[in-house]
Amino acid sequence: MFALIRKKETKSSAGTGMNLTEGRPFQVLLKFALPVIGGNLFQLFYTLADSVIVGRTLGADALAAVGSSSIIIYFVLCFIQGFTNGFGICLGQRFGAGDERGMRRSIAASTLLSVFFAALITVLCCSLSYPILDWMQVPEDIYQQAYDYMFVILLGSGATVFYNMISNILRALGDSKNPLYFLVFSSLLNVVLDIVFIVPFQMGVAGAAWATVLSQLVSAVCCLIVGLRSYQVLRLSKADFSGLGRVMADHLKIGFPMAFQMSVMCIGQLSMQASVNALGSAAVAGYTAATKADQLSVLVDNAMMTAISSYVAQNYGAGKYDRIRSGVNACLLQTQALNVLMCAGILLLRNEIVILFLTEPTAEIIRYSNGYLLTVAPCYLLLGFLAVYRSSVQSMQNAAAPFAACMVELVMRIGATLVLTRSIGYAGVCIASPLAWAGASALLIPVYYRMIRRLTKAPKAVETAKTAA
Repeated sequence: MFALIRKKETKSSAGTGMNLTEGRPFQVLLKFALPVIGGNLFQLFYTLADSVIVGRTLGADALAAVGSSSIIIYFVLCFIQGFTNGFGICLGQRFGAGDERGMRRSIAASTLLSVFFAALITVLCCSLSYPILDWMQVPEDIYQQAYDYMFVILLGSGATVFYNMISNILRALGDSKNPLYFLVFSSLLNVVLDIVFIVPFQMGVAGAAWATVLSQLVSAVCCLIVGLRSYQVLRLSKADFSGLGRVMADHLKIGFPMAFQMSVMCIGQLSMQASVNALGSAAVAGYTAATKADQLSVLVDNAMMTAISSYVAQNYGAGKYDRIRSGVNACLLQTQALNVLMCAGILLLRNEIVILFLTEPTAEIIRYSNGYLLTVAPCYLLLGFLAVYRSSVQSMQNAAAPFAACMVELVMRIGATLVLTRSIGYAGVCIASPLAWAGASALLIPVYYRMIRRLTKAPKAVETAKTAA
């Protein structure tokens, strides 16, 4: 069946997928993960370009406005990435099992559910924009700019859903390169549109938001066109959309908990942002610059999550459980090596990071930025453990443990923000994330090892029973 699918899909040289159930795990994962990392970095480039251009052309207040609303945008993005990643796991399991009909029905179900969630997210978020900013305690002097930026980004949620859906479909089929190629192009387009909309068109922070939405839409359309040309399984017929009730239920069973988990994690970050907003514009500007740099590590770890999710899903579908254990170990080594490098780079360049966003940052802004980076960056190893083990457990059809870990994160992050900030101030915000990562990892790591021991022993038990008979 793999040969049949591969034969059909390689009519075009572009987009040839990888069968992650074969080859040395370390090399296979690294080859698959590198384009995903590149794609995530360029996705980060969207928001970084907005922040750099906004900060250096419109000033500190405009940067603070973008920063004060960015956590809401990140919240929505986490939900979108969560359910599209879940749909990709469903497709990857069917790909690993060699079930071509199941793959088509999985893609059809993913399409219908993505359209529904895109419409729901857009309507809810746009209608609640003002109440959300009030709850976030956005300072009055940047309130309107924050609203302008956030509303446009949320209005374009459909483009974000579109891109994440098609890119996760391609990655589930083993293609991590084409999403990268088009993100590179659209990221460069985003920079051009940022400058055009902000400088000659004088659209302010709303111009930066429109540049982001339009660029991501271009990326999504390009991915879809290449995917349709390269993969026969993407060319759906009317019959593929019939009788999808059970299939959609299966996708929601994995996708919705992942979306909810990722969104719940952001609720804790929302409380952190609200606490920072209450400290004034200087704190918001410094915190924004620091968290933009911090997102580099988060997105790299998310890329490794995507890689190990596709790897585990395919091998779980193929019943290759020993291979899952080898792949998880290899992914963990790669992830932590990257985290060490990013920690060193961020700590060495922490002062330059602020200057990247603001031409003349005040000493107060620098103090807030450095305080966050010096606390969080040394704890990236905790985030690496959490990323790899959570994705592995989810891809083996265990949604309960990751959800419990998510709730641990939420409680610890909010608890640290609300309790510790009263006694140690801004430092309480800075240590909230490391505490949350440690608590969630402590729960998930034992769960993974219990699952993998049970799975690897099961085939041996069956073989022993057959021999005895």
